[in-house]
Amino acid sequence: MTIHASAIVDPNAEIDPSVEIGPFSVIGANVKIGAGTIVKSHAVINGHTTIGEGNEIYQFASVGEANQDKKYQGEPTLLVIGDNNIIRENATIHRGTIQDNGITQIGNGNLFMASTHVGHDCIVGDNNILANYVALAGHVVIGDSIILGGYTGIHQFCQVASYSMCGMGSMVTKDIPNYVMVSGNPAKAHGMNFEGMRRRGMSKDVIKALRTAYKCIYLKGSKLEDAVKELEQGLALEYAEVAMFLASIKRSKRGIIR
Repeated sequence: MTIHASAIVDPNAEIDPSVEIGPFSVIGANVKIGAGTIVKSHAVINGHTTIGEGNEIYQFASVGEANQDKKYQGEPTLLVIGDNNIIRENATIHRGTIQDNGITQIGNGNLFMASTHVGHDCIVGDNNILANYVALAGHVVIGDSIILGGYTGIHQFCQVASYSMCGMGSMVTKDIPNYVMVSGNPAKAHGMNFEGMRRRGMSKDVIKALRTAYKCIYLKGSKLEDAVKELEQGLALEYAEVAMFLASIKRSKRGIIR
C-alpha cells in the first residue's frame, strides 16, 4: 500500500494493500477500497462507502459525503461503487437517504468528468460517460452505455434508459427511453442514437426496425398507448431491441420525453 505521508487515513478504513493514496487526501473510518484503486491528491472519501477495484479518483473529488437532502439526519446510509470507474476533478457523489433505499449505487466502467454531480439515491449502470458539469438530482436511474453531454441536468426521479444520449446543456424533466437522443431546455427527442448502434455492431435490420419503432411512437401522431400496442403486436415480437425500447416506455413513471 502506498499512502503519502500527508494523507489522513482513518485506521478503521479497510484499504487493499495495492491501493495508492496521494497527498492531502482524507479517507474516513467506514470506507472500504478495493485492489488497484488510485486516489490522487486532495480527494475526500467519507461515510459508509465501498469502492471496488481499479478505480481512479482524481484531485478534489468528494466521494461518499453526506447528501444535500434537508431531511437527512446523519443516518448511516451507503455509497457503493463498482470497478474501473474514473472520477475526475471536483466530482461529487453523495450517499443515499432513508427516504429511498438508503444507497447510492455506481456500476462499472463509468467516466465521471470534471465537476459532475451524482445526487443521493441515484443508480448509475455500466460504461456511461457523464461529461463536464453533468448533474443528477436525487433518485435518478441511469442505465448502461449512455452519453450525457456537458451541463446536462437530470430532474429527480427521472430514468434514462440504456444506449440513449443527451446533447450538451439538456434539461431533462421526463424519462428517456432506450436508444433515444434528446437535447434542449426542456429536452425534446431528436431521433435515435443510430451511430452508436452501428458502433456496437447492430445489424441493418435491427436499426431499420428501431427507426420504424421511433417513427411509430414519436412521429405518427397516434396516442402513446396505441402506438405501443401496435409495436407489441408487430416488430417487438421479432426484435428484442424493439421490445426493450417499449419496455423502457412502459415502465416510465414520469412520462417520456417526446
